Amino acid sequence: MKTLLEIAGWVALVQGVGGVGNTLLGWWRWAHDLLIVHRLDVLAGYEAFASIALAVLGLALLGTAGTLKKDRAS
Repeated sequence: MKTLLEIAGWVALVQGVGGVGNTLLGWWRWAHDLLIVHRLDVLAGYEAFASIALAVLGLALLGTAGTLKKDRAS
């Protein structure tokens, strides 16, 4: 479970930071279609806010994963 939360957290964090960078600063023009906030038509006009929320979600998932102990198979 910890590994799944870490992977999901990193993906959400990268997507959020990339979305903010692309929306506000024009970075990652080549990766415009790789960012989830630009693929969803529902978020048109709200890409910056959705990207910030996605980055916060990623941090929350990583923080939650950090509190879990890794299970060892015996």
